[in-house]
Amino acid sequence: MNEEPLCVYLSGEIHTDWRELIESGCKEAGLDIDFLGPVTDHASSDDCGVVILGPEADDFWKDRKGAGINAIRTRTMIERADVVVVRFGDKYKQWNAAFDAGFASALGTPLITLHDPEINHPLKEVDGAALATAETPEQVVRILKYVMEGTL
Repeated sequence: MNEEPLCVYLSGEIHTDWRELIESGCKEAGLDIDFLGPVTDHASSDDCGVVILGPEADDFWKDRKGAGINAIRTRTMIERADVVVVRFGDKYKQWNAAFDAGFASALGTPLITLHDPEINHPLKEVDGAALATAETPEQVVRILKYVMEGTL
């Protein structure tokens, strides 16, 4: 494709190993990809605002501080990405993942959604903005391989 590695931001669900599966699959395929992603340690993500900027008595303001600092990281990395992959799990509501998908779409960054078919209906608008909707990390790897090499 070109001399520089593809930059892929992996957004969404943090309770399974889907990121590792995509990264290892791309490595096995010999793809030159730089992966970016959010902080996946829940405590660090939740507490970054009060640890860095000081304590809050009200959880609303604690969350607000953390959300702001996390948004600096997320927006910077999504803006840097060539492709954004957003994983939606079925166990938790990933409002932040939906926001990331919308932000990538608004920027015109190619978007791939990844989720089980059982949640197709609630994600129909998000999937409508995506250029591809995958059901497995292996499908994402195959999409990225095709994007980079133009081969099946």
